[in-house]
Amino acid sequence: MDAVGAREGTRVVIADDDVLLREGVASLLTGAGFTVVGQAGDSGELLTLVRETVPDLVVTDIRMPPTHTTEGLDAAKVIRGELPNVAILVLSAHVDVEHAMELLSGGQRIGYLLKSRVIDVTDFLETLHRITGGASVVDPALVQELFAAQRREDPLAVLTEREHEVLALMAEGRSNAGIAHQLWVTEGTVEKHVRSILSKLNLPDTGEDHRRVLAVITFLDSR
Repeated sequence: MDAVGAREGTRVVIADDDVLLREGVASLLTGAGFTVVGQAGDSGELLTLVRETVPDLVVTDIRMPPTHTTEGLDAAKVIRGELPNVAILVLSAHVDVEHAMELLSGGQRIGYLLKSRVIDVTDFLETLHRITGGASVVDPALVQELFAAQRREDPLAVLTEREHEVLALMAEGRSNAGIAHQLWVTEGTVEKHVRSILSKLNLPDTGEDHRRVLAVITFLDSR
């Protein structure tokens, strides 16, 4: 599969009250090989479409009618509860740490991205690929804000500078291979850093994938 393409038959529902943006994303995804099975302008319509079509992926704005507060986020939580295998990407116009953390606590196949990232088509499509592949993806701007606002009692203080870098890339949903490519080191070196991070954070040994998610949640919660 191409890094910017979609698995054949990947079915997606798009929700945003901005018709131009919604149509633009639909056109982009269709051109990249996705199958857009529905579009919604509010959370109620989104939930109806998702229940009827059971897509592989939902892309939704965080703010929609009628109050333009957290309708998209609330719908995402309902979808995760009813259909946990549906991947979800929530788009936001601004970095909202609290809402992002609430969303990402839902586990795998979920992501939070700023709308401005959609402009970078290759990166946006790669993000969708990672989410549908099982990753949790955090917008880099959120990662930077969390680093800049660490609490006084920081559980990550035990980590080295390089381990901080590795954990930040883990929080963006990158695999060990992806982290190695980003940092210009070998995959074996990254694996050693990851093992050290999981050990230093005293995470329960309940499976490598689950421990990685717990490490990311610890990172997000340390802001």
